[in-house]
Amino acid sequence: MRPAGYAAVKAGRAAFLLHRRSAAVAFALAAALAVVVIASLSVGESFVSPAEVVRVLLGQPSPDELVVGTLRLPRLVVGLLVGAAFGLAGALIQTVARNPLASPDIIGVSHGAGAATVAAFTFGITSYAALPLVSLGGGIAAALLVYVFAWRNGLRATHFVLIGIGFSAAMSSLTQLFLTKGDFLIAEQAKVWLTGSLNGRGYDQAAPLAAVLLLLLVPLLWVARAQRDMSLDDDTATALGVRLGRVRLGLVALGVVLASVATATAGPVDFVALLAPQIVRRLTRGAQIPLLCSALMGALIVVLADLLARRLFAPIELPVGVLTAAVGAPYLLWLIVRSRSGGRT
Repeated sequence: MRPAGYAAVKAGRAAFLLHRRSAAVAFALAAALAVVVIASLSVGESFVSPAEVVRVLLGQPSPDELVVGTLRLPRLVVGLLVGAAFGLAGALIQTVARNPLASPDIIGVSHGAGAATVAAFTFGITSYAALPLVSLGGGIAAALLVYVFAWRNGLRATHFVLIGIGFSAAMSSLTQLFLTKGDFLIAEQAKVWLTGSLNGRGYDQAAPLAAVLLLLLVPLLWVARAQRDMSLDDDTATALGVRLGRVRLGLVALGVVLASVATATAGPVDFVALLAPQIVRRLTRGAQIPLLCSALMGALIVVLADLLARRLFAPIELPVGVLTAAVGAPYLLWLIVRSRSGGRT
C-alpha cells in the first residue's frame, strides 16, 4: 500500500515512490531558476536580450557571446554550484539535528572553514587548488569538535546547536586574530572574501566544487533512504535495526564537505543553508527535506541575491553575502522567537 501523497514510478525493472508535491515544487523551482538565470545573464552594464542569451547558451553564433559567455556565465555557474551545495548541506545537517536552527553557518562549520581559509591568506596561500583543501580541513575540524562536545550518550539536537553556536563565536574571534596579524593588503583581500562574494569568480573556482558534487552523487542517493530512517523517532529506528550513530555521522560528514568547499569557493555566504531547506519543507509539507528541492532553492537564492547585489545600487556592487544576511538574519530571529513561544518550526 502506497503512503498518501506518493505515486509509484517505474524505470525499467526498478520502481520507486515519488512524492507528488515535492515533484511539483522541484519543477516550479527549476522554472523559476531558469528565469532568474536568463535575467542574470541579460542584466548588467549593457543589456542583452533574453533571446540572445538563449542563443549563447545553446552554442549558436551571437554578437553578445563575449559578454554573456565569457564575462557573465562563469560567475553564474559559480553561483549555481555554491547555492546548490549550501542548500544540500543545510538539508543534511537539519535532518540530523531535527532543528531548523541547525545549518553550517550557525553550528560553526562555515566559520571553521572561513578561519582556516583566512589563516591560509595570512600565510600567503592563495592558490585556487589549495584553498578548497584548506577550507575543507577547517570545516571538518570544527564539525568534529562540535560533534564530540555535543555527544553525551547520543547526539542531542539542543546540545548540537548550542555548542555549534559557541564554536561559531570562537572561530569568528580566531578569524579576526588572523586578520590583525596578516599583511594589510592580504587582510583587505580576506575581508572581501569573508563577506561572501561572486565578484571575480570563474571556472577555476567552480571546478573543485563541481568535482565534489559529482563525487557525492552516489552517496546522496544513499541519503534519500537514510532520511526516511531519520524521520522516525529514535526508539522506533533502533528497533528496526537502524544504526543511528553511523547514519547521523554519514549525513553530517557529507554536509560538512559540501559546506566547506562551497565556503572556499565564494566565502561564507551566510544563511543560504538555513533558508533553503526550511522554505522547501514548508512548500512540500513533507516529513523529510527533499534534497533536489533544497539544491534548487539554494541555487535560486544565491543567483537572485547576486543579481540584486549587482543592480540595486549600481554602479556600486554589493557582496552577495550582504543580501542573503539581510534576509536570513530576520528569519533566524523569527525562528528563535517562534521556538521559545512553542510554535511549530
